[in-house]
Amino acid sequence: MKVYSLEENKRFERELTKILVHDSPYFRIINFNLKAGATFPVHSHDVEGELSILILEGEGEFLGDGVSLPAKAGDILICQIREPHGLRAKTDMRFLVTIAPPL
Repeated sequence: MKVYSLEENKRFERELTKILVHDSPYFRIINFNLKAGATFPVHSHDVEGELSILILEGEGEFLGDGVSLPAKAGDILICQIREPHGLRAKTDMRFLVTIAPPL
């Protein structure tokens, strides 16, 4: 059992900061911090599995293949890893990505 404090990761040193929270053969959790106005590019992975993107703080948009949906603290996007996914930050934004199985 392990407890991890996400409060320690409130860093906006670059346009995009990536912090690995957990990595195992079963799933991976990554904390991303995205500065206001920056984009986490739309991309996909040609593998089987699912991912979730949980907005911890801030506001922006979930991006997909020609799709833009509002994203704010407490919202969670769940999709297949092979579906195009990304984010655009209107304000400084922190989000947690869970990937199962890990890439």
